[in-house]
Amino acid sequence: MGKRRYPPLKPHEVVAILLANNFKKKRQDGSHAQYELEATEGSQRRLVTVDMSVSDFWEDIIKSMIRQSGLTREEFYGATRGTKKKL
Repeated sequence: MGKRRYPPLKPHEVVAILLANNFKKKRQDGSHAQYELEATEGSQRRLVTVDMSVSDFWEDIIKSMIRQSGLTREEFYGATRGTKKKL
């Protein structure tokens, strides 16, 4: 069996990735935090919702957060040393 295409991540790892990519915490409602990257010339506003109550995110949720962020899989996982090792 090969490596997983989207290795599992913990909420604190996803938050570190988003902060490393200039996202800022916009708000938190219960266990769901939202991180925003404001629009700039040539790119649209991005909003990523992170459920802080889970222990590990499943592959489908990670793919969704990557899509919400507008980053590639490599950019997303490569944003921190710890998550870069998972690829």
